[in-house]
Amino acid sequence: MERYLLILTISLEAVFANKFRSILTALGIIFGVAAVIAMMAIGNGARQEILDQIKLVGLNNIVITPKVMDNPNNTDTESDEKSMSKKYSPGLTIKDAENIARSLPTVAVVSPEVIYPTMAIRSGKKLNVDLSGVTADYFSIFSQEMSNGTSFSNRQLELGAPVCVLGPEVAGKLFPNEDPVGQNIKCGSIWLTVVGVLKGVQVSEKAESMGVSNYSRSVFAPIKTLLLRFKDRSLINQASLMGGGNFIFFSGGSVSFSSGGGSEETESQLDKIVVQVKESNQLSPTAEVLKTMLLRRHQGVDDFVITIPELLLKQEQKTKDIFNIVLGAIAGISLVVGGIGIMNIMLASVMERIREIGVRRATGATRRDIVVQFLSEATFISITGGVIGVVLGVIMAKVITLSTDILTIVSFWSILLSFGVAAFVGIIFGYLPARKAAAQDPVESLRHD
Repeated sequence: MERYLLILTISLEAVFANKFRSILTALGIIFGVAAVIAMMAIGNGARQEILDQIKLVGLNNIVITPKVMDNPNNTDTESDEKSMSKKYSPGLTIKDAENIARSLPTVAVVSPEVIYPTMAIRSGKKLNVDLSGVTADYFSIFSQEMSNGTSFSNRQLELGAPVCVLGPEVAGKLFPNEDPVGQNIKCGSIWLTVVGVLKGVQVSEKAESMGVSNYSRSVFAPIKTLLLRFKDRSLINQASLMGGGNFIFFSGGSVSFSSGGGSEETESQLDKIVVQVKESNQLSPTAEVLKTMLLRRHQGVDDFVITIPELLLKQEQKTKDIFNIVLGAIAGISLVVGGIGIMNIMLASVMERIREIGVRRATGATRRDIVVQFLSEATFISITGGVIGVVLGVIMAKVITLSTDILTIVSFWSILLSFGVAAFVGIIFGYLPARKAAAQDPVESLRHD
């Protein structure tokens, strides 16, 4: 043991005697390790974002939304005739949701939703909100928990009771210093009693594009409450006719639905239907059945879009994983280049220290001792570079997050892997120079100037 401690001491003295050269030798390892940690941190962050989005859009969910149809109201006679000959479709309706829940055995839960942008008022405070009509299943589908109060009861849902659940931002702004539960707010023309408040959840733009509502700025009420007390777009009244609403045309035994006021907005009764499937492997087959079912119910009119968020997100994750592997491989090449740098410098060091090798061999050092000495120098340089690279990599990950808003997560395994590779590179690429040093003839080495 004392022999090896002596060899290690000699190795460290040689490294510190040539500080500048040792630092230059370690640079390749430093930047290689830092790059690997930073790239893996970006990959971990991307993976976490995908998992968070999957949690937001719900597991095994299929989202059905109405398709915005082209405006058929134009001055071209031929276009008018074509638009009037189209079959009538009522769009997405409550009956569609009920039929899906009743007909498909692969479906666990069906949650219809209708959304109306409106103004929430309470004690002189006003706030623009999304008034959403949902069922109690909505909160379980999207894993939403209450920070205060409860969700809707079955009786409230059946009767269309004037109750609501507030998003955290709405609760904070309308009730800054008091408990909202039991209080009343006015949304548009109706009064609602607050029965619960959701926990704060940050919804990304990606999740919103896949059918997830912005919980924070929403007011949720039973869907029957909104259809009975607020607005039901499936009903045609004098206001919709006089205000540029929808007109029904009869042509050749068929019925078409046209917007008289030039609006391109959908007039479906529902804004979305969320279908939760029992098993992940049933997502695609269920989506195909849903498309066939809805086309039949809508007279063959393709006025809806079916999205499977989980499959889209998993495909995105696969793409990002490939990208991260490429980035990691590029960063790994830096470690190999750093190892080659160590080998070159150590080979040059051997040539410079031939006389030192001869003296050590003449005073009793064996070939094994020479190998250990030079291998220790290479390993020490690579390990030191690895430690500095780890620190630099963590700093780089933080800088990336602060400067670009890209989520980065530095894991223990990424640090362990990069550090282990750095040490391995030092040993592998230091072995050849160490063998070359040990192979020197002692007599010839002593004669070397």
